[in-house]
Amino acid sequence: MTEVRLALVGAGRLGALHAQKCAQQPGARLRYVVDVNAARAQRVAAGAAAAILADYRELKGRVEAAIVAAPSLLHHEIARYLLEEGIDVLLEKPMAATVEQARDLAAVAERAGRILQIGHLERFNPAVVHARSLLSRPRFTECYRLSPFTERGIDVDVVLDLMVHDLDVVLSMTASEVVSVEALGVAVLTDRIDLANARLRFADGLIANFSASRVAARRERKIRFFQPDAYISLDYQARSISVYRKGEPPPDSRWPQIVVEQLEMGDADPLAEQLAAFVDSVRSRRRPPVDARDGLRVMEAIERIRKAVEVSTADTVGENPGVACG
Repeated sequence: MTEVRLALVGAGRLGALHAQKCAQQPGARLRYVVDVNAARAQRVAAGAAAAILADYRELKGRVEAAIVAAPSLLHHEIARYLLEEGIDVLLEKPMAATVEQARDLAAVAERAGRILQIGHLERFNPAVVHARSLLSRPRFTECYRLSPFTERGIDVDVVLDLMVHDLDVVLSMTASEVVSVEALGVAVLTDRIDLANARLRFADGLIANFSASRVAARRERKIRFFQPDAYISLDYQARSISVYRKGEPPPDSRWPQIVVEQLEMGDADPLAEQLAAFVDSVRSRRRPPVDARDGLRVMEAIERIRKAVEVSTADTVGENPGVACG
């Protein structure tokens, strides 16, 4: 294969960003942009000199690989068709709307012998990449992903929209199984959960607390790890890490000092790195860094969180029949 022929399905805000990275990716070329909105497709395609199509089914036989950045509720339908037609897929998060759909996509990709990479972008954040080298059996982690309200992503709940990122990061850092889940969720502005908190306990003793809100006053993207020898705080947005460790006591004290190390990861382009990894997997047929099994593991955790939210909501309504939690 000399040049990977790519298609982009979905010409929204994220699709436009993908198209820009495709134009800069050696060894691949964006040939088609697919969107039901022709004007939107044309705007995105113009920068890459790509043709436009209105129906993803027209891609059959025309490309080797496709990026699916369509609305979340369409991920299963579109990705399934492309995989069955022999097209490798980079599928934006969330992998699907339900765990059953995710399982189906994983099975189809396996059966068809296709690459299915899931777009969990934080895996390519340089701060996350470096943090892996600092972790040594963390006992507790807490994640905060907060955003002011926008109309983007409201076709799914906040767990699929925002919390999904941190779930993938934490799950990628432990092979241990989730043994218990507690969760609460509230619909504030939409008819879906807009604010959620989940607490996951793993078989190895790790406890992870996740907070996600799309109705917050400010934007925040942070994750903290607590382990016996250090406290590690990671800022996704700033791409920086603060490491707190116990140092030697000062001469006039019996208590250790807290020594802080600040690490700046510098400039990086996670979206370009993600695309490069996908193109490499398409060409080499090697497992992508975030494959269907990774995506399915996240979806299984999300399913358990949703069920825990349902239980907590039912319990609250049972205690106070006059209150609905949404």
